[in-house]
Amino acid sequence: MILAFDGSSIDGAAYTDVVNLARHSPAWLDDTVSAWATYGLGLFAVLMLIGWWRARQLGATASVTALAVPFVVVVAYGVNTGLKLLVREDRPCQSLHVTTLEACPAPGDWSFPSNHAAIAAAAAVALLFVSRRLGAVAVVAACAMAASRVWVGAHYPHDVVVGIAVGALVALLAMAALRRSPQALAQRIMATRLRPLLVAT
Repeated sequence: MILAFDGSSIDGAAYTDVVNLARHSPAWLDDTVSAWATYGLGLFAVLMLIGWWRARQLGATASVTALAVPFVVVVAYGVNTGLKLLVREDRPCQSLHVTTLEACPAPGDWSFPSNHAAIAAAAAVALLFVSRRLGAVAVVAACAMAASRVWVGAHYPHDVVVGIAVGALVALLAMAALRRSPQALAQRIMATRLRPLLVAT
């Protein structure tokens, strides 16, 4: 038998308030938030693609920075998943037995920290190193993603807050490290068949 952490004592009351508010909200609002909570991460992929496409017009160094973003997101996801396996917090819908917009995941699908929030935050922070405008859009989208995951009942508020912190910290450290010597990496890639990824031909 696997013993799991019950996070309801931290902010279970706030979670219940949000879930109850969602249950009594207009259907169009719930449908919109649910769709965003499920598919919204696709927007970050689009922003990464735009950032890379624009960076190719600026030069190899800018392109290296842009191409690093998805890799940084994968690293943040890995770190966050490691924390999930370490803490093993039950989903709030399992601990509190509430009716949620999103179907309650099966036991063993841990809640803390939120992967969606971590991925969104990592993408947002990393994109700030590529473009302030794209990064600003991503920051707003990341906050919306975190809030939506509580709204649909998938996570406690503390799950998404820590998820954001994990994603943002990993991205900040990784992109800051890359920023120290992107030219050397760009030169190596330019000497390979991957050159078209860095510059517009």
